Parts: sequence; structure tokens; C-alpha cells
Amino acid sequence: MKIVNPEIIIDKDQLNESKLANLEKYGRICYRSDSEFSTMSSKRFLSNLISRKHLSVVEHEKVTVIIITDRGVTHEIVRHRIGSYSQESTRYCNYANDKFGNEITVIKPLFYKEGTKEFLLWLSCMESIERTYLDLIKNGSTAQEARSVLPNSLKTTIAVTYNFREWRHFLELRCSSKAHPQMQQIAIPILLCFKKAFGCLFDDIDFNRDFDSSNYAEVKIIDDSEI
Repeated sequence: MKIVNPEIIIDKDQLNESKLANLEKYGRICYRSDSEFSTMSSKRFLSNLISRKHLSVVEHEKVTVIIITDRGVTHEIVRHRIGSYSQESTRYCNYANDKFGNEITVIKPLFYKEGTKEFLLWLSCMESIERTYLDLIKNGSTAQEARSVLPNSLKTTIAVTYNFREWRHFLELRCSSKAHPQMQQIAIPILLCFKKAFGCLFDDIDFNRDFDSSNYAEVKIIDDSEI
């Protein structure tokens, strides 16, 4: 069994500032102020729209993020209605195959410190689940049948596509101190990445500043050829 930390993967093209220029171009149609369009004015124009809650304009552009986390977290992610999702399937992925190393992979829970009673109880449960899953497969169960014993801690990969308005809604909710710790673990780094790339669209969104930054999921900015 492998124990890993969550990760965030973003194709660098998804963070292209040209998305801001496009939003300005589309937004100026509302005011017939096309003549004032300039790539240098996008941030000022969009900041003004955000402050006035004219958010329908920012729906014209979207960003896709690949998130590696546990299935408990993705159960919450897919509750966001206006989005597209492609997720690793436990029906078709047979973790007893060589492709997966004949083992399951789980996400380390950040709230259990290694060596504590709670962590050891969790670890024992994960190991027991892995044995049961592999035995079910060995005895003739299909992957879609054996998956019934798999835990919320199971590592999964999901591609999430939202328009900018939905990303704002997602991050406003999921970066809050009221969000699940493992959700904050991925949501806050995404917000910080978006603030850097598209500041004018996300500068007004705050996050739980008491969350330990050493627990942030790693953000990898890659070329699409690396996906």
C-alpha cells in the first residue's frame, strides 16, 4: 500500500493572461465601449466588474485543474453543479493489476500525526481494506464489485473544469475555515495560484490564514505534453 500527499496539476496554458483580455472584450459589449479596449486595461475593467457583482461576464472563460486527492474530498467537489468532471473510475481501474502495483494508494490524512494512536488506527484499517480488496479480486470479484470495500481515503485523480464565476464560488466556500481540512489543503493553493495568474478576478477572496501552509498540496505547473 502506498500513502501519498495530495497534488494539484495545472497546464500552464490554463493560466494564460489572454483569458483576461477576452473577458474585457466580451464585457465591453454590454457598454458598447469597444473603442476603450486594451490589453493593458483588462485588470482595471474586470476589477470594476467584480466590485459591482457583474459576474456573468467572467463566465465566458474557464480553467481546468487536475486534482489528486482522496475520494471523500471529490465527493464534495462534484457537488458543485456548474462544472465538468473526469474522474478515475473504481469500476474500471483494477488496483490488483500490475499497472497499479498490485496495491491501493491512499491519501495521508493531514489531521493525524504519524505515530499517534489515531494514525495507527487509520493505517491498520487501510491495510485491512487493501487485503480484503485484493482477496476479493483473487477470488473472482470484478473491480466494480470489489470496490464496495474501498475507503474514502483512496487516492483518486479528477479533472475539474469551471468557468471563472464558478471557481470564485468554489474557492469562497472551500478556502474557509469551515471547510473540511483536506478540502482547504487543496483549495487554498489553487486560490493562491489563481491570485497570481488572474489577480483581478480573485483578489477579493480571502482564505483561512490560520491553516498551516506546510500542509498545502503541491501545485505543479506543467506543459500539456506532461499530462
